Amino acid sequence: MSEVVSQARDYYNSTNADQFYATVWGGEDIHIGIYETEEDSIFDASRRTVQTMASFLELGSSRQILDIGSGYGGAARYLANTLGCQVDCLNLSEAQNQRNRKLTRSQGLDKQVQIFEGNFEQMPFNDNLYDVVWSQDALSYTSSCVNVFAEVYRVLKKDGQFIFTDVMQSDDCPKDVLQPILDRVHLDSMESIGSYTRIARRLGFEEIQIIELSEQLASHYSQVLKELEANYENLVPICTLDYLERQKLGLKHWIDAANTGHIRWGILHFKK
Repeated sequence: MSEVVSQARDYYNSTNADQFYATVWGGEDIHIGIYETEEDSIFDASRRTVQTMASFLELGSSRQILDIGSGYGGAARYLANTLGCQVDCLNLSEAQNQRNRKLTRSQGLDKQVQIFEGNFEQMPFNDNLYDVVWSQDALSYTSSCVNVFAEVYRVLKKDGQFIFTDVMQSDDCPKDVLQPILDRVHLDSMESIGSYTRIARRLGFEEIQIIELSEQLASHYSQVLKELEANYENLVPICTLDYLERQKLGLKHWIDAANTGHIRWGILHFKK
């Protein structure tokens, strides 16, 4: 396990992070949402991201999907419950996986959704197994995106599709702007749309589409900050004050970087 993956596991296993995301994000998801109005909740916007991604795929009960970096499993349960898919979740955080299993069982989906502990640099799955590999805002947690893309390519069936979202830096993002963004979520670096596209092509993927949705970043993190402040008193008993204050400061850095165009976000869609 690389140092980056180990750091991510330790961060998301921490009580601070687990309680923060479960409370502020709505309990099902921990990815970025697509907002239509300022009144949209994080839960509704996050679900809209899942629905938008799913709309680009031909899915049904015969489809086998792998969700890498699956968090609390909200996308997996949506795909299983709404579209009848079989979904495997691969996630490095034991705390998130425990919550995923509990939610999946409570919704009666444990025969369709399987949860595996591990990281996407070394996937514990056979070659040519999945119709779709899916990921939301997780691929930054690796020391080698090349290795991750190679693993995705390996486990996909012929003509299988890789669809993901991620927060990315702009090509001209100043280092002093990027560093506090990385610090908030314990990252060493970020890819860009261009670097992801080059890696995909190098490994044999065909680009289907890239949909820029960067305008959603400021909306999402503004809503997260609003929810943090609204729930602050409830969070104090379960998160440390230092963690909450660092989150508030970090979120403001993310909002500023989004407004200046230094960080990007979107849906990237490739085919094997």
